[in-house]
Amino acid sequence: MLNIEHLTKRYGEKTAVDDLSLHIAPGEIYGFIGHNGAGKTTTLKSVVGILQFNEGRITVNGRSIRDEPVRCKREMAYIPDNPDLYEFMSGIKYLNFIGDIYAIPADERQERIRKYADLFELTGDLAQPISAYSHGMKQKLAVIAAWMHAPKLIIMDEPFVGLDPKAAHLLKEMMREHCDRGGAIFFSTHVLEVAEKLCDKVAIIKQGKLIKAGTMEEVKGDDSLEEVFLELEAE
Repeated sequence: MLNIEHLTKRYGEKTAVDDLSLHIAPGEIYGFIGHNGAGKTTTLKSVVGILQFNEGRITVNGRSIRDEPVRCKREMAYIPDNPDLYEFMSGIKYLNFIGDIYAIPADERQERIRKYADLFELTGDLAQPISAYSHGMKQKLAVIAAWMHAPKLIIMDEPFVGLDPKAAHLLKEMMREHCDRGGAIFFSTHVLEVAEKLCDKVAIIKQGKLIKAGTMEEVKGDDSLEEVFLELEAE
């Protein structure tokens, strides 16, 4: 589903991501862990085509994000760490805007909007301008927008920040259902307890370099993910 091969991204003389290689297969929830500034967001933005990178290759379903960016983006969705939405729009106008971009038929669009807005208890707020939304409401709207076109690959940067416990639980269920249907999810998080319970595989990055990756059991063994992470960070 997603192949990252020898990804290197530099900002001037600083190497933010250094020769990173990962493979995310269909059906997998893949967690991406590291301290602030480790290179997680740079990696995710490179995957979705926001950042150009210096070396390496990234493919989505065999297509290069460099060579076929539009075709790749049709098959994925991205939720950034801060939901920067068009605040002059209402919630429903924003969702219809996303529906137009992905050419979602009107009947499917309305069905999906109704389904997810009801789940996140956002239906009554869709007529309001996004500028009046709290951070948590914006995050919910971003999640709905990401799921609307039924992408094969979903990329998320700290998706649980700002969500209340009920919404966070719902998102975890949606992530599992998405992957059970053959999709894939690659997401960063600082909430190690969530990653340990939710992820099929996990990668730990430090100062731009991959230091450990594999199934959850391979990475943590008999310890907790938090213990392994702190031990690797201290080395």
